[in-house]
Amino acid sequence: MNGAPLWRDTLGFTLDQREPLSADRADVAIVGAGYTGLWTAYYLAVLDPGLDIVVIERQHVGFGASGRNGGWCIGELASGLDALTAAGGADAALRLVREGFDAVDEVGRVCRAEDIDCDFSKGGTIRLARNAAQLARARAEVEHHHAAGLGEEDLRLLSSREASAHLAATDVEGGMFFAHTAALHPAKLVHGLAAAVERRGVTIAEGTAATRVAPGVVETDHGSLRADVVIRATEGYTAELADEKRTLAPLYSMMIATEPIPDTEWESIGLLDRQTFADERHLVIYGQRTGDGRLAFGGRGAPYGYGSRIDASMENASATHDLIEATLRELLPQLGDVQVTHRWGGVLGVARDWFPSLRYDHVSGFGTAGGYVGEGVAPANLAGRTLAELMTSTPSPRTDLPWVGHRSRKWEPEPFRWLGINAALRVMSSADRAEARSGHPARRAELMWKLIR
Repeated sequence: MNGAPLWRDTLGFTLDQREPLSADRADVAIVGAGYTGLWTAYYLAVLDPGLDIVVIERQHVGFGASGRNGGWCIGELASGLDALTAAGGADAALRLVREGFDAVDEVGRVCRAEDIDCDFSKGGTIRLARNAAQLARARAEVEHHHAAGLGEEDLRLLSSREASAHLAATDVEGGMFFAHTAALHPAKLVHGLAAAVERRGVTIAEGTAATRVAPGVVETDHGSLRADVVIRATEGYTAELADEKRTLAPLYSMMIATEPIPDTEWESIGLLDRQTFADERHLVIYGQRTGDGRLAFGGRGAPYGYGSRIDASMENASATHDLIEATLRELLPQLGDVQVTHRWGGVLGVARDWFPSLRYDHVSGFGTAGGYVGEGVAPANLAGRTLAELMTSTPSPRTDLPWVGHRSRKWEPEPFRWLGINAALRVMSSADRAEARSGHPARRAELMWKLIR
């Protein structure tokens, strides 16, 4: 069993470590060489090629969620439509939703333009309903989004037969199809993007740990870098910076991947258009058919570490991995003796109100983006593009959207943060079990959502 992420093992090339930070001055300093940092650097270099841009990374490009995620380039924000509407009004919320849709196509466009081969395939998402409570949620979500202005071409309800035609899983009672998702190889994307920004003159300094990120300066273990503009793009690792312990909570998501599955066996599984897939349970699961014919499958539920602790020892061997494999085999018993070859995991960044955001202050030259709750592949593109437009004062329909300038409240101090997050995970898990038994919506899950947001 391999403990490295599948994506790292299937990159197709060896990673060479870049040099650490040597400069002490730049026009723009970006902390974090994941999607957010690199997309920001990319669009900045496009809009103003003369800028001296330095991206600082503690480990290597794509070390965090950008190189470990499920490969869902999905055009949605974790905050949800109602929260966006409350923040900016119905029209602005719908504009942001559609910009999220467009970000999926923008990722594909840049990949073609920059010759980034990341197995990009826009097959949409099939979300199964596997009991009556899940089906009721799917129906309510489709009706709600249609009432807000989206159409059948964006998302639509599916019968049991239609849903099973996408994915031949067990106990399918119906489902929902969401059109604006592409499956991709996340590590190929992030490394291809890094090469694209370097071709445009951006410097990436690896093996450089930022200890403090503030307006005008980034302090690192290789000295201080002063810059007119500083962007913090550290996502799930933000809590490790000075004074940021309560900004974003690092929550674990764990993944497994199978050996390549023969085409003849895929005929009994489905996903012929490489649809990404999930179901309507509260404790999220997610999967995709990879470009080389494997199933990559993951889920939430691993315990939150006290004090926002990130524990690398649990990332490739945990009870959560065992549960994820059991869930996959229960979902698709036709897998039979197909072997699981990889187990891995990583942290994602969660704001207290589950609301992704980006901010840029022209006076101080300081900006941030993140809090994607595990759905950052497409939103990070939109965030980076928008930050670059804000920094360069480029006229844009994106710079006044409801997530721009949003401020989430801080997480509670410990031990309340640890107690609250782990209690929420337990409640959602128990709610899923109760709904599977009874088919009735679990009231406890609805109450918990109100508490945690």
